[in-house]
Amino acid sequence: MSMLPSLPTHWRQRVARLPSRPPSTVLALALDRLLLPRLDASQRQSLQGQTVEIELQELGARVRLRLGERGFRAAGEGGVPHLRLRARADALWRLLRGQDDADRLFFDGALVMEGDTEYGLILKNTLDAIGPLWNVATGRP
Repeated sequence: MSMLPSLPTHWRQRVARLPSRPPSTVLALALDRLLLPRLDASQRQSLQGQTVEIELQELGARVRLRLGERGFRAAGEGGVPHLRLRARADALWRLLRGQDDADRLFFDGALVMEGDTEYGLILKNTLDAIGPLWNVATGRP
């Protein structure tokens, strides 16, 4: 069960129409700090250049990111994302903290992937290899 109550459908539709750039930029800055230093050159290369969209199911809010040579950045609204992930906020939080794995969330229906599944598998394996982005014990990255 999700920690966040779901917005009514008409509100989720309104939130989904909001520009993704502001929250995407904030998340890109956080990933530059939390994730980028932990990626080796081959991992960066394999993830680079593709737009990934992440949607929080309860809110309809979404972010669109792309890893470039200098780090993560907001991908903007143009074009279809290479990979789209939809998940509940609590599922993403558990994944970030290493309390759950992507496979379990996927099979439980808490995480939905659309688009290039091969790229999704590369992303999943990379995240599995580096471990949790947030330390449960210390409450820090």
